[in-house]
Amino acid sequence: MKCIKREIIFLLLICIVSSVQAQTWEQMNSTKKEAIKHFNEDKFGLFIHWGIYSLWGGMYKGQKIDDIVSPEPNDACWVQARARIPRVEYQQLMKQFDPVKFNANEYVALIKEAGMKYVVITSKHHDGFALWDSKVSDFDMGSTPSKRNLVKELYEACQRQGVDFGVYYSHNIDWNDAHDCNIKTYCDVTGEVWPEPADFKGKKRRPMGANLWDPSPNTFDEYLVNKAYPQVKELLEMFPNMKFMWYDFAHFLSKDQSFKFYQLVYKLNPNVIVTDRVGHDLGDFNIPGDNKIPNPEDMGGKHWETVGTFNNSWGYKEYDKDFKSPYELIYWITAIASRGGNYMLNIGPKGDGSIPEESVKNLKEIGKWMSVNGKAIYGTKQWKVSREGEDTQKMLGTGHRATHGFTSNFTTSDFWFTTKGNKVYAIALERGKEALIKSFAGEEIKEVKLLGHSKKLKWKQTAEGLSIVLPKNKDSQIGYAIEVTLVSSL
Repeated sequence: MKCIKREIIFLLLICIVSSVQAQTWEQMNSTKKEAIKHFNEDKFGLFIHWGIYSLWGGMYKGQKIDDIVSPEPNDACWVQARARIPRVEYQQLMKQFDPVKFNANEYVALIKEAGMKYVVITSKHHDGFALWDSKVSDFDMGSTPSKRNLVKELYEACQRQGVDFGVYYSHNIDWNDAHDCNIKTYCDVTGEVWPEPADFKGKKRRPMGANLWDPSPNTFDEYLVNKAYPQVKELLEMFPNMKFMWYDFAHFLSKDQSFKFYQLVYKLNPNVIVTDRVGHDLGDFNIPGDNKIPNPEDMGGKHWETVGTFNNSWGYKEYDKDFKSPYELIYWITAIASRGGNYMLNIGPKGDGSIPEESVKNLKEIGKWMSVNGKAIYGTKQWKVSREGEDTQKMLGTGHRATHGFTSNFTTSDFWFTTKGNKVYAIALERGKEALIKSFAGEEIKEVKLLGHSKKLKWKQTAEGLSIVLPKNKDSQIGYAIEVTLVSSL
């Protein structure tokens, strides 16, 4: 750790916390309505999982991490935990991390071309490595050959090009400096049995993410005071126009610890919204689960965001070629928007900073679709009907998608709906010569348009619904979106 006196840091944190001690979470959250509204209107963003683990690409000593027997996730950014790699050995990756192909301006240009409105990057993932030169840790970019501040480069490019920016920060899990990640203390306090095997009924805690193979010699509380809290402060002060703090994996935090992480953000920038993964239901918006499309009623009345992988790994995995196609990605965007949520799609750059070709190609294809149909996505809300059709496609998480794939059987009778003011949008993935949208039966319709088409449509309203004659699909676009203007808004 870099030389900073613990007493000074501790006193500074006491001042920060005590100055807002009287404020409850409800009071702080209530001031963020405009920030949350803006976030929800953005709808579509990019997640970036990147770190020194990207150098290995899901391999360890010539072996695929999927073939390593371990209860930990087989994701590329979990390689240290899955292979139980000692901290000293893992730290050697810093000496090889020189991302010469990372160009922040090109990244942000791609984000905009894809029709995305915001980006969140892993400033520090579970391995504890910081993508900037931190004042309180040597396990960071300052110890690499390039010594670049990768997070700042991306932030500044976002500021220049008008893209909202946020950081991911693993606050509970840090395999380099957080001892056992607080699992032993947590289980002692809650009375849960530790460690494996777990029965998932609350009696035995699954130690997923806890460093039980080579814990750092300091205590977890020392990690919070000497590293986690100060690094969060560094990020917030470094990026004054930051929009999101994406905490993650608060499995072993007390409610008081989660509250302090939320409170610290509020004190330094009250307009930054915080993910519910800060822990103990103290977030400003909810994450239903990785690669999962939820029922909105299960989100507790909060705005929500689905985060999804491009293939089946958050970090770069050289042998995972199961990339989501443009067709599938348009389904994710559409289905999530129809339920009122946001979609943040992830890329896992390689160790040299380049983005996998499949991701670049498909992002550009998504951008073409969004340039025509984005009006049906951005700034919209859930209509009284979100879905019309027979297909029962379900997305229940990363493992479900990896096992079952994308098995849609959509037809020209499948529609998803969004709304904005007195306009309702009907989005389809399959296109025929005509369309019958039954959900508009009985609605008072003023006007009907096809997004991206300047000529008037032939349409009529019948007892069955809205009947439309569709023009030829000259550009071979995936699906289409219909804008229906009602006489009055809901």
